[in-house]
Amino acid sequence: MRKSHPVRRAVLATAATVSGIVLLLSLKPASDPGSAAAGGAVPPAAAQSPQGGAQPIGNGTVTGDAARTQYGAVQVRITVNGGKITKAEAVQAPQGGQSDRITSNAVPRLNQAAVTAQSAEIDAVSGATYTSTGYKKSLQSALDKARTAGSSGAPGAAGSGQGSESAQARTVTGDAARTQYGAVQVRITVNGGKITKAEAVQAPQGGQSDRITSNAVPRLNQAAVTAQSAEIDAVSGATYTSAGYRQSLQSALDKAGG
Repeated sequence: MRKSHPVRRAVLATAATVSGIVLLLSLKPASDPGSAAAGGAVPPAAAQSPQGGAQPIGNGTVTGDAARTQYGAVQVRITVNGGKITKAEAVQAPQGGQSDRITSNAVPRLNQAAVTAQSAEIDAVSGATYTSTGYKKSLQSALDKARTAGSSGAPGAAGSGQGSESAQARTVTGDAARTQYGAVQVRITVNGGKITKAEAVQAPQGGQSDRITSNAVPRLNQAAVTAQSAEIDAVSGATYTSAGYRQSLQSALDKAGG
């Protein structure tokens, strides 16, 4: 019998060793679970961790703090229903001289922008930079108060303290009264059986009407609260506006139960 050659035995031994190493390597896991978590994609639970939603806005009517501007104060009141701003209005705005024209042009646009944006992030009206800045500042104050009320869960009122309506107060808007120069519509706030506030949500605008409205409406508002009825005197130089105001005010009083 022929003996195996030493070199041949060495080659066979080496081949067997290499085959064994290859077999062992083939048994190693394809990936390391630990490295997948550390360097791979973030697990879904971590990627979708809740960040918390925006603080809710309480329903009701709330008035922001008055914001001082170079030309006068701007103060905004918002009405919230279903967690959304349904109405925004300036209860104070610069008046007198050139401010009357600027206010009559800018405020309605700012009111609409606030309802559309549902925030104080609204664009300034061209030519009314100071009024727009004050409006946004007061609007933000009103929203902050409304959110404070919303987070406390207080029903029926969207704010507390100065500038907010009490839970017992209610707001009634009269029918619009048509006049020769435009519609007049009055809204009143009633609390404890008394008119605590009156305001014109519509009044004649444009041309000479801007000056007449800016002079007459504040005086008619004050007269309605003082008289506690629609029996108020007409403002001199604003006969049509005064007559429309009284008609809409009486409508509001009728709706409020007299």
